[in-house]
Amino acid sequence: MADMGAFRDAVTGWAAGGSAESAAESARELEVRTAVLLEGPSDVAAVETLAARRGRDLASEGVCVLAMGGAMSIGRYADLLGPPGLGLRLVGLCDEAEKPFYDRGFDRAHASRAGLFVCTADLEDELVRALGVPRIEEIVRTEGDLRAWQTFVRQPAQQDRLPAQRMRRFLGTRKGRKIRYAHLLTDALTPTRVPAPLTALLASL
Repeated sequence: MADMGAFRDAVTGWAAGGSAESAAESARELEVRTAVLLEGPSDVAAVETLAARRGRDLASEGVCVLAMGGAMSIGRYADLLGPPGLGLRLVGLCDEAEKPFYDRGFDRAHASRAGLFVCTADLEDELVRALGVPRIEEIVRTEGDLRAWQTFVRQPAQQDRLPAQRMRRFLGTRKGRKIRYAHLLTDALTPTRVPAPLTALLASL
């Protein structure tokens, strides 16, 4: 029996030029109704973490949360999964700078822009502003990354940056760190501090 991970893999293969058959079959079997199109895996980690904290199982609700590998892929994925393709409802979360790509992709696929939610700068910026640097430093310490953070902030290139800017850059300096901290920071949010784009996206599903 197919699971949502298999559906994601099938869609990724389809987007890369493979067959549509496996994706279409999995969509029918799983009763997928909505595709959440995200730029990368750290965005997926944040959305799935917040959903779990709120007691929701998106896969069982027919919602596929999918990392596209960058905003430039939105047109391809929207065509495959939206009205021109599988006919799924499309929802998206993107960085402010990438919104024009999402707008064009949604418009070309005849998908409503009402399902598009935009982060100020990017998701890391939203999470850093929501939690504050002191709280994130506590998490960094707990995770054993405090020495790496202290070394990072002493670098000459960081001296003219604000603490929040330094933290945002630090979160993306090592492979895997961005994904791991997207989960950790989202999990640390109190209900009143969840960034508006994440709140709105989850409420729309």
